[in-house]
Amino acid sequence: MAQRPATKKSAERAALPHFNFRRLSGGAVLLTNDSGTHASLSGAQFRQFRDGRVAAGSALYKELSAKGFVRDMMDMDGYAAACAKKNSFLGAGPGLHILVLTLRCNHKCVYCQSSAVGQASRGTDMSPALARKCVDFALKSTNPGITIEFQGGEPLLNWEALKASVLHARRRAKEQGREVRLALVSNFSLMTEEKARFLLANEVSICTSLDGPADLHDKNRVFAGGGSHAAAVKWLKYFSAAYKKQVPEFRTFKPSALLTVSRYSLGREKQIVDEYVRLGLEDVFLRPLAPIGFAKQLWDKVGYAPEEFLSFYRAGLDYILKLNARGVTIRERNAVMMLEKILNGTDPGYLDMRCPCGAVIGQLAYNYNGDIYACDEGRMVGWQGDDLFKAGNVARDPYSKVMLSQASRACASASSLDTQPQCSRCAYKPFCGVCPVYNYETQGSLSGEMPSNGRCALFMGLFDTLFSLLAKPASAKILKGWVSK
Repeated sequence: MAQRPATKKSAERAALPHFNFRRLSGGAVLLTNDSGTHASLSGAQFRQFRDGRVAAGSALYKELSAKGFVRDMMDMDGYAAACAKKNSFLGAGPGLHILVLTLRCNHKCVYCQSSAVGQASRGTDMSPALARKCVDFALKSTNPGITIEFQGGEPLLNWEALKASVLHARRRAKEQGREVRLALVSNFSLMTEEKARFLLANEVSICTSLDGPADLHDKNRVFAGGGSHAAAVKWLKYFSAAYKKQVPEFRTFKPSALLTVSRYSLGREKQIVDEYVRLGLEDVFLRPLAPIGFAKQLWDKVGYAPEEFLSFYRAGLDYILKLNARGVTIRERNAVMMLEKILNGTDPGYLDMRCPCGAVIGQLAYNYNGDIYACDEGRMVGWQGDDLFKAGNVARDPYSKVMLSQASRACASASSLDTQPQCSRCAYKPFCGVCPVYNYETQGSLSGEMPSNGRCALFMGLFDTLFSLLAKPASAKILKGWVSK
């Protein structure tokens, strides 16, 4: 076929720099580029831009030039610096190291994703010696500052290993002059004053689960010893009081809570947010449930469609913004992390939304027996008998072998948005990421198929919501106040 002669109009179009776009509600069109710069245009402005008819010297021309959307006016050094800034994690090494001290748990949460077993089970506790070895392995990371997070099951069921690893981590960090942050995720049912004082004295940050008011929390998080909500609230108040006291001998961290949204949570967004506000918590994470682990088996009972979660999320975020307008301090963590990327061009450490994802290059999960997985979700798949995401073992494999393992390579390759046909053309590409474990569990491949991918639909909806709110002055002012400058 003969090539059509170039016209002035087609030549102007060809001179446009690379960009992606998405039409938002209300007729606005969002432009983005790989550096993370974005601009919101009206339909008429977008047609002018598309056709190369934006008048030089106009306000729109100046805005698009400054943001890298006029090819002949691009600041390539600034563009490269912005790309390097948002991808700085690529050369750092894994910063999050999850130690699964035991699979035993005294709760039977309806959505359990941690592959927990009963409290009386045997053979699923990490020994203190192995826990110390996991700490030493984590300290081999090239990341200058690492976080060691103690999880389970319920980690307080293996107090000796927890205590041993905390003391060892503090000692080794001091010897090496390394920054090591320690964190505990617990349901608080086994917390005591003695344990609490030890954790505070060794600067261990504390996180628990809080799914909302007592009836909802206890329905989601079933506890044989009675209501699990009461223990969570009691110790949240205890650690909050310790944070306010701030003794000079050591740093004390404000406790935090994680919310998991089950089907039972839908329609109760205001009550959930009110419970967080009542307890003085300044952040609530409206976090969707993923069909991984035991939750996958019970999805018909506790799960929901992406559209159902997005309806819940939008109602919850709208309520939070109204509370902020009245002077109430409360933020939504999904929005905060996404806004850090959108407004500041920085990586907030949200490993699920990196490109490539955080598997191995951002985190490692150490099972109770020393097996190392690309991420904690990959460990859950391993518990089901599929070790696709296993990267090695603490006792047998050197750090370099784990980093170069097949699991590491496969996850990095599968989570590159440039190799995803839909993602490579998506306006949200600079801010998003895919999860190979989710894809594998729901679609049977690491790469997945984005047009029918539930997680993609979720994040597309979340970004649509935030960019629509950023176009409204009142909500934009509140949202911009949530992120660091």
